[in-house]
Amino acid sequence: MSRFKVHCELRYTVTTPTSFSFAVLAARNARQQVIEEQLVITPERAATRAPLEPSGHDLVRLVAEPGPLSLSYDATVEVAAFVPGSAPTVESPYEDLPTDVLLYLNPSRYCQSDLLSRLASKSFGDVAPGFERVTAVCDWVYDHLEYVPGSTDASSTAIDVLVAGAGVCRDYAHLSISLCRALGIPVRYGSGYAVTLDPPDFHGFFEAYLGDAWYLFDATRMSRTDGLVRIATGRDAADASFAAMVGAATLDLLEVSAIDLDSTEPGAPQFPTAISTA
Repeated sequence: MSRFKVHCELRYTVTTPTSFSFAVLAARNARQQVIEEQLVITPERAATRAPLEPSGHDLVRLVAEPGPLSLSYDATVEVAAFVPGSAPTVESPYEDLPTDVLLYLNPSRYCQSDLLSRLASKSFGDVAPGFERVTAVCDWVYDHLEYVPGSTDASSTAIDVLVAGAGVCRDYAHLSISLCRALGIPVRYGSGYAVTLDPPDFHGFFEAYLGDAWYLFDATRMSRTDGLVRIATGRDAADASFAAMVGAATLDLLEVSAIDLDSTEPGAPQFPTAISTA
C-alpha cells in the first residue's frame, strides 16, 4: 500500500455568469481510498458533488458570478495496487467481456479506432496477446511521437496527432487507445495526479482490460505507473477533463502536485510488470 499527498489550485477570471464542473477529486474505489481531503472555493459559494456515469467519478459543480474564482483541493490518498505474479497474456474474446466494458471497444470523439485497423493489424497483429501487445503499442507511440507542449489543442484527435507526430500526455493516450481498440482490446482513458511528473500537471494515461482486470499504462514514460492517483476515467479526455464550463472565464493559474509519502527520494519512473488500481 502506498500513500500520496495530492494538491491542485485553479484560478479563473469569470467574465459572465458561468456554470463549472470540475473533475479534480481523487477517486474512491476498492483499491484507492481517500484518507482526508479539503476543498476550498473562493469566494465561498454553494457547490454540489455528484458522480458522473458510467465511470462514477465525482464532479464538483457550481455557478460563478463575474470576478475572480479559485478552487483549491488537497487530499491524502492510499493506493493498494494489485500486481500479479506474471503479466497477463489473455485478451478476452468479445463474447466473454462484461457488458460495462463493451463501451471501451468503440470509436470515440478523440479516438477514431475504426480508421486505424490496418495500421494496428500490420504493426501489432503478430505480437503476443495481452500485456506484451499493449506494451508494444506504448513503445510504438513513444517512438513515433515527440512530446511538445502546445503542439495540440482541445480539438486534436488521435489521427491529428499521428499525422503531426507530436503531442502531450492526452494525445499519447488517445493514440494508444485508438490502436488498442483497433486490435479488439477494450481501453479507457484515465486522468489523475502523477508523482515524478515534470512539469507537474494533471496527467493523462490509459487502462487496458486484460483477462478480467484493468491494467495501467503510460505511453509518455513520464510517470511511474505505481505513482498514479486516479481522478476520472472515460472513453477519452472528453469524459475526464479537469474543468468544463458553460459561460466565459479565463484560466489564470493551474497548479498541481503529487508526493509519494512513503518514498524519501523521487527516483526515476518505474514500470512494474503489470499493475491495476481499478
